[in-house]
Amino acid sequence: MQQNVVLVVARILLSILFIIAGYGKITNLGGTAGYFGSMGLPIPMLTAILVTAVELLGGIAILVGFFTRPAAYILALFCVATAFIGHGDFSVAGNDIHFMKNLAIAGGFLFVATFGAGALSVDAKRA
Repeated sequence: MQQNVVLVVARILLSILFIIAGYGKITNLGGTAGYFGSMGLPIPMLTAILVTAVELLGGIAILVGFFTRPAAYILALFCVATAFIGHGDFSVAGNDIHFMKNLAIAGGFLFVATFGAGALSVDAKRA
């Protein structure tokens, strides 16, 4: 039982960042698209919608443990991509630590993808 409680806490800690970030993006989609455009990302509005969906839906999936393994793999890949795209310029103050944090979060998601959501999850109820 203790392991399952720890897995729930881990899912909460990993997911809250993405749920909050996704919610922030969805409530200011135009601003998000503008920021992505200023970074030179292609099709800024579509990119904003996709990033928002990955963060918000992926975060919720991890939180409740629904399709946990695929969601964790997607978010791990997302974190690695974000590290390079958003924080790869180490001449910008703070990017080095943000880069490493994104890689560390990706590692956490790989653990979730490997071990699953645990018994206290939607996935466990579906099995």
